Amino acid sequence: MKKIGVFTSGGDSPGMNAAIRAVVRTAAYNNIEVVGIYRGYEGLIDGDFTDLKASSVANIIHRGGTILRTARSKRFVTPEGMEQAYQNILKSGIEGIVACGGDGTFKGALEFGTKYNVPIVGIPGTIDNDLNGTDYTIGYDTAINTVIEAVDKIRDTATSHNRVFFVEVMGRDAGLIALRSGIGAGAEGILIPETDSDINALINKLGNESKRKKAGHIIMVAEGDETGGAQAVAKQVMEKLPHLDTRITILGHIQRGGSPTCMDRVLASQMGMFAVESLVNGIKGVMVGIVNKQVEYTPFEKAVKHLEKPHAHLLHMMEVLSI
Repeated sequence: MKKIGVFTSGGDSPGMNAAIRAVVRTAAYNNIEVVGIYRGYEGLIDGDFTDLKASSVANIIHRGGTILRTARSKRFVTPEGMEQAYQNILKSGIEGIVACGGDGTFKGALEFGTKYNVPIVGIPGTIDNDLNGTDYTIGYDTAINTVIEAVDKIRDTATSHNRVFFVEVMGRDAGLIALRSGIGAGAEGILIPETDSDINALINKLGNESKRKKAGHIIMVAEGDETGGAQAVAKQVMEKLPHLDTRITILGHIQRGGSPTCMDRVLASQMGMFAVESLVNGIKGVMVGIVNKQVEYTPFEKAVKHLEKPHAHLLHMMEVLSI
């Protein structure tokens, strides 16, 4: 293999730049040229390419976002879009691709790689940590630490004013950000999509703690919770407990940005290196993951979002420690 392409696709996540750096430098180590593809599948269709050398990725390991930028492409799901992307690959001499992204990225890679026999290896880059085939995805550790830092500051105000803060975090389909950061921040309640939210139980809990004069509360709500997010939860609580001083904070996209943690930098570097080595060894159509500290290869058709309940011990911990 003489030349490979690399792109980032879907939602950005801290650590993507570390993955790009690892791909480029591992390729250089193996005397392989690298083409950077801007804006994911959109750039593949437009031929928006740039040559990347080891020096091109200097001083990016600490940066959030992605130097190759990212996008979601509606054109790529069309036969015309895929054909144009394939023609651009042929013109550029790309023999394999490393794709960093999430569920949608891998679905596109599966269809494209199968239809045109293009070797593609995926790197799981998503803050939600919701993909089968890896213990952690790139960006998850940074995202939960960002939430922890924000909630710690909110806690100071909640305690000072004896307020109840409903904090909404990302997690449309998966609640692992809310669950882990909620446990880490000592939240009094955590509502996630994977479990049925008992609003009445939450109301009773807050009512009892109000009588006990407990100062300040944090209720962590994943945006995908069936109750409709922090706004809807807060509304129901305020209707039953109007005496509570309540506030709503939606953390939003600050969870995506920022300098990646050491864990995300190392994880992304590992996955980037393994992805290139996989292509060199003829492995394709898979996502690279790390499971129990070992490299795992998961076929794209199985590297999809897992929507089962989180580990039972985390749910039990949430219940026990929030009393």
